Amino acid sequence: QGKFTLLRDTRTDGSFLVHHFLSFYLRAGCKVCFVALLQSFSHYSIVAQKLGVNLTAAKERGQLVFLEGLKSCLDLWFGEEEEQSGELSPLQFLSESTSHLKALFDFVQTSLTPADSDTWQGPVLLVDDLSVLLSLGATPVAVLDFIHYCRVTVCSQLKGNIVVLVHSEQDSEDEENQLVGNSLSHHSDLILWVEGLATGFCKDVHGQIKIIKRVSLELRGEQDRVQIYQYKIQDKNITFFAPGLSAAVL
Repeated sequence: QGKFTLLRDTRTDGSFLVHHFLSFYLRAGCKVCFVALLQSFSHYSIVAQKLGVNLTAAKERGQLVFLEGLKSCLDLWFGEEEEQSGELSPLQFLSESTSHLKALFDFVQTSLTPADSDTWQGPVLLVDDLSVLLSLGATPVAVLDFIHYCRVTVCSQLKGNIVVLVHSEQDSEDEENQLVGNSLSHHSDLILWVEGLATGFCKDVHGQIKIIKRVSLELRGEQDRVQIYQYKIQDKNITFFAPGLSAAVL
């Protein structure tokens, strides 16, 4: 059975983890369905080039299936997508009275179901970022149902992996986003929680990451394993170190 990894961030931007997983799985030869709701394809492509991965080439050879959420929203609102393709958009819920995400799930399932000629290592679903679906009008129940069906299909049936980013802010009044993030935390195999420094900006330490391995999901009565590191984002990589052991201190 595959693993479900949840990415969360507080007081900082955890998008660098999305770029890491995208380049990691493509280099590993996995089939990747990337539901990109936050940025354009060109944005992800530029960052991926710095990490040594060509997204355009990955799309052309069928390894990467990319849903550009920003473009799909505009096409739906202006009625261009259906006229051009004659098919339902994965974000069809935007133009309907219902809030379910069945069309999006069908897109994921179709994209990752292996064909006889496929030689990829395994399917991967990557979502950046799930909070956008709530902003577009999807209900928390619809979002959680979507993730549940994706986990059953990708992790259980196809033995693949899922990586999802959910933004979260302390003292936020966005209760729906907090509900989705907390609910997914209880069902995740691994949680990577990125936080900005409580002391504010530092040029040598950009934040800290809490790695929570959900041992309690496999062994009842066992406590989750938690590791905390600090990090510094550089142009082509990220440096991790134990708290208080940055180059500035040493």
